[in-house]
Amino acid sequence: MPSRLSAMTEAVPDLIATATLRVETPGAGLTDITRDAAAFVTECRAGEGVLLVYLRHTSASLTIQENADPDVQTDLMTALARLAPEEAPWVHDSEGPDDMPAHVKAMLTGVSLHVPVSRGRLALGTWQGLYLIEHRRRPHRREVMLQFIGGRR
Repeated sequence: MPSRLSAMTEAVPDLIATATLRVETPGAGLTDITRDAAAFVTECRAGEGVLLVYLRHTSASLTIQENADPDVQTDLMTALARLAPEEAPWVHDSEGPDDMPAHVKAMLTGVSLHVPVSRGRLALGTWQGLYLIEHRRRPHRREVMLQFIGGRR
């Protein structure tokens, strides 16, 4: 039976590079940050390793999702709204009716990602992109920490 495992590549980690990406969101929805992450990987001369992506907020989140059909984003936002509706009887409401649902959505989708980097490029699938999901209705300034750990090109 042929092996399902590809040939192995090895790298000695000799680089930890970190930068902060500032993202202005237009309000609720997905903002594509794939190009920003890819530019960071290129700028730090990454070879083999991993990109860590971390969002420093509790009412927004990160995801890897389809980047081809915008209807996917519409359906995802609809699904999240069903899972954490604004009309629910939330106790925490001092920051507005969209705040507590935003915290729940961020808990469900998460604030960190890791993406393999191979030969200096993000090893994403053909239809995958990195997205910041804004869960609040109004625009926000969000900070995303990017950190590459691995070998240089």
